[in-house]
Amino acid sequence: MFGTTTIGIDLGTANILVYSKEKGIILNEPSVVALNTNDGTVLAIGHEAKEMIGKTPTSISAVRPMKDGVIADFDLTSGLLREIMRRISTSGVRKPNVVVCTPTGATSVERRAISDAVRSTGARSVALIEEPVAAAIGADLPVAEPVANVIVDIGGGTSEIAIISYGGVVSSTSVRTGGDHMDEEIIQYIRKNYNLLIGQATAERIKMELGFAPIEHVAQTADIRGRDLLTGLPKTIQVSSTEIQSALEETLQRILEAIRNTLEMCPPELSGDIVDRGIILSGGGSLLQGFRDWLVQEIDVPVHMAPSPLESVAIGTGRSLAFVDKLAKI
Repeated sequence: MFGTTTIGIDLGTANILVYSKEKGIILNEPSVVALNTNDGTVLAIGHEAKEMIGKTPTSISAVRPMKDGVIADFDLTSGLLREIMRRISTSGVRKPNVVVCTPTGATSVERRAISDAVRSTGARSVALIEEPVAAAIGADLPVAEPVANVIVDIGGGTSEIAIISYGGVVSSTSVRTGGDHMDEEIIQYIRKNYNLLIGQATAERIKMELGFAPIEHVAQTADIRGRDLLTGLPKTIQVSSTEIQSALEETLQRILEAIRNTLEMCPPELSGDIVDRGIILSGGGSLLQGFRDWLVQEIDVPVHMAPSPLESVAIGTGRSLAFVDKLAKI
């Protein structure tokens, strides 16, 4: 019974999610590994390791093995996956068939790296599925039908935009811009304007609290703590949501440009469907305040949120095997 379990893995830049058909999402951890730099052993993964980022002694290094949606450090990713598989196996899943999603822009070498990393953890078989297709399946879109399903999936490292019809990608754009790049823009903005150095975790918190798409909103403020670059001492400053909004604008414009490019490549027969059915948003980056309203203003078609934006890709990856046979016939 255990041998035939199928699980879906969303191997994301920011988070790793594992989905099983029987139990739903069985694991959701940040894609972070804490290493002992002396002997290379893995000390912690996920939430525990994320807490350590920027706070460790020299003998411990907390790093993200995934960058821009693909594997940046093969050994670390394998270690992270092995630990995740060990945790899953304690809940009764052994030697599963695994489906993993990959960004549309991933090269064959990057795809093989993902496949090998998962196979090294003892999976019975490994299948790869493109991320936007997985997100569309997870968002309950009728991907196997001859209608245009437009999915905009904004992850930590990449934003994937795709038009899917008959189970295949009709046109797509993948840009290596996502939630992590928004954090980076905030870090640079605070550094340039206030001479204050802040960490990734602080930037992420500011993005969630004060981040807005380029729409009108009631300004909010928050205190930020960091290190003053002039004196080297800790310092607290106050920033407003309008400042953070301007810091994020360039990144958001790049995503908008990618959406426009994808829609421009759409066959005219499917364009009519898009006007009726609109666009579906998924991924953590799409939860930015005002993002949906801003897109409606800019591209003038209906924009809807996926039922569970953060989990769409993992759910779709797990469910996708049911579609594979159907799509093979098509």
